[in-house]
Amino acid sequence: MAELIAKLKNGGLQGWINERIGSLTYVIDYASKKTVPMHRQSVWYYFGGLTLFFFVIQIITGLLLLLYYKPTESEAFESFVFIQKEVPFGWLIRQVHSWSANLMVLMMFIHMFSAYFMKAYRKPRELMWLTGFVLCILTLGLSFTGYLLPWNTLAYFAVKVGIQTITYMPGGDFIARIVQGGDEVTGETLTRMFGLHVVLLPGLTLLVLSAHLILMQTLGTSVPIGYRERGLVKGDEPFFPNFLMKDFIGWMIGFALLIFLSVVFPWEIGEKADPLQPAPEGIKPEWYFWAQFQYLKQVPPVVAIVTLTIAMILWALVPFLDKKASREERDPKFTLFGIFTLGFFLIECFIVYYEYYVKSPAAH
Repeated sequence: MAELIAKLKNGGLQGWINERIGSLTYVIDYASKKTVPMHRQSVWYYFGGLTLFFFVIQIITGLLLLLYYKPTESEAFESFVFIQKEVPFGWLIRQVHSWSANLMVLMMFIHMFSAYFMKAYRKPRELMWLTGFVLCILTLGLSFTGYLLPWNTLAYFAVKVGIQTITYMPGGDFIARIVQGGDEVTGETLTRMFGLHVVLLPGLTLLVLSAHLILMQTLGTSVPIGYRERGLVKGDEPFFPNFLMKDFIGWMIGFALLIFLSVVFPWEIGEKADPLQPAPEGIKPEWYFWAQFQYLKQVPPVVAIVTLTIAMILWALVPFLDKKASREERDPKFTLFGIFTLGFFLIECFIVYYEYYVKSPAAH
């Protein structure tokens, strides 16, 4: 390890940079001293890095798409088709952007639930949990605002259903008008969604992500409750290069999966949105909103919004509610709450999948 660090400090371009600013030495020294605990649950550590990896893919592909996309009602769909059919490899960039958004959300959910069940929110990591919760909301916001940009029929009516849901919240009508730029989803809505998707939400995400990563580096990696006491931690491996190389392998596997999905299961172009036409059958939001979508169909909307809001607040504040979180013991109430929340999402999503893709696939 010492030999490797010395080579990086003194060799080639790294040595040239090190002589002038010295920051590379600091980064390498810090990374070599940072350690990651090894135990049977260590696999869950990689999903945070995968979420970050797919977010970076989103930024890169999003910037490339911006070169050709035009966020107006009259030109959005045409520019979308132009990217798909005329721009060299434009179809691939668009497919990678769409699939990486879905994989980013999936990795984020896995990372969040694994952190919850390993009690990674316990003292002194309360702020890490809160910043992670905010990142979850921002990620879903990025996905929702980006969904309308192709301006095709499916996106138009799915977003319309999503915005209508907001109206059931207190002050929801006002929020919906702000988002829509009026009483209906129009070209003004598209422009506002575009601004939120490419400027405001990414900026906020980068800001909160920076705080989350700084807290991660400051506080270190959490270990599941009782693992050190029971001798289940095999040791601590250096972050650089050991864990980083494993992380890199995970990124390459994720990238291979991303390319496979983009080529084998491409997203359809669809037809240009026509607000005057009735909504087609089978309109539903993306899979990460299925649980809320189904729940709103099962109970009165007001009840659904109130219970979901309370659940979200409890989820965000769990580090302060779990009084045993700072000690090496579990509180079964909060473990059950996590199991119930995960079960709720999985069951509701399965119901939507069954109704739309198994029970009547031709209609949807």
